[in-house]
Amino acid sequence: MTVKELQEIYQKTQRGELPAPEETIYVNNHIHTTYSFSPYTPTDAVYMAWQNGLKTAGIMDHDSAAGIREFLAAAEVIGMPVTCGVECRVDMSMTALNGRRINNPDQKSVAYVAMHGIPHQNIEAVDAFFAPYREKRNQRNRKMCQNITELVQPYGLSLDFDTDVLPLSNFDKGGSVTERHILYALAKKITARYPTPEQVVHFLKDEMQLQLSEKVVAQIADGDKTPQYYEYDILGALKSNMVEKFYVDATDECPKVADFVQMVHQNGGIAAYAYLGDVGQSVTGDKKAQKFEDDYLDELVQVIKDYGFDAITYMPTRNTREQLDRLIGLCEQHGFFQISGEDINSPRQSFRCKALDDPAFGHLIDATYALIGYETAASKDLRQAKQEYSKLFRE
Repeated sequence: MTVKELQEIYQKTQRGELPAPEETIYVNNHIHTTYSFSPYTPTDAVYMAWQNGLKTAGIMDHDSAAGIREFLAAAEVIGMPVTCGVECRVDMSMTALNGRRINNPDQKSVAYVAMHGIPHQNIEAVDAFFAPYREKRNQRNRKMCQNITELVQPYGLSLDFDTDVLPLSNFDKGGSVTERHILYALAKKITARYPTPEQVVHFLKDEMQLQLSEKVVAQIADGDKTPQYYEYDILGALKSNMVEKFYVDATDECPKVADFVQMVHQNGGIAAYAYLGDVGQSVTGDKKAQKFEDDYLDELVQVIKDYGFDAITYMPTRNTREQLDRLIGLCEQHGFFQISGEDINSPRQSFRCKALDDPAFGHLIDATYALIGYETAASKDLRQAKQEYSKLFRE
């Protein structure tokens, strides 16, 4: 969808020619687009947020700010308050967390973090910071495609980064290429080789010997009835079973944590650690049961505090109440701004965070409006905005 097409839809809605979306209380600050991995362009993301009744929306792509201008233009069309950010992985090996599995399922000593509230005059500067890291990431992507080819050659399959993976991305426009792109390309190779869902299930379970839950098997087997989800469901099954078999450690593509925080603050953003928490039954079906930060959460909070992080972002629907109560208590104890961000990168994921119905999480809605207020003010006068919204920062 283009911004012009969104404008036409919005105008028809205003004239009563199309039904207006239901209004809700929901907000979401963590929506991926095609500039990382997602079925949604920046304009599609705004449209989906609007159609799902969200009050606000936030773009959050991996290693890229290149989709933000389109996102802002689309939001202006429908009058939706939005916020802009970038997610990346940082090297934590020089910290007390070296050797720990932090919030990255695939690699120790590496953590997912986010820059929130990018002042709009600094979008291009932020994107320029990540450009060399995107290039470095593609060097590793090629190696992982080679590893996958070695794994699937016995089944008559192969995967080439330049011809199979890169065209699925927006890399030529400043987007990043992720492991999800690689596995999505493999999913397409599988569906091309095995034309029916039954054949695909047989291939994954009986030939590749992947451990699939009954839920995942049922979703893939239903692919004829739900074609919009089909290849994404296969991607999820591959991601939960195969990554450790082909993964190559990320090194040069991960900024040092201190460099990341410095860049964020130089450009007027909010540096946030992305809490994952121990995973039992994966909500999205693409993560296996695994332990992450919970055993040493107090220590982790102290480390990110010492490195100058301002906030902790978390997903209320993906953690237990016990996990969230503990995390919220630590945020309050150490003065961290709290940001809600429900990760959206697949068509099965809901744009609505139903956990926000609970009054215990009302502060996350208030925080979203504070975040948007800061970003709007900082886009006009950064120095004044940082004074007015000083409670959002630790410095």
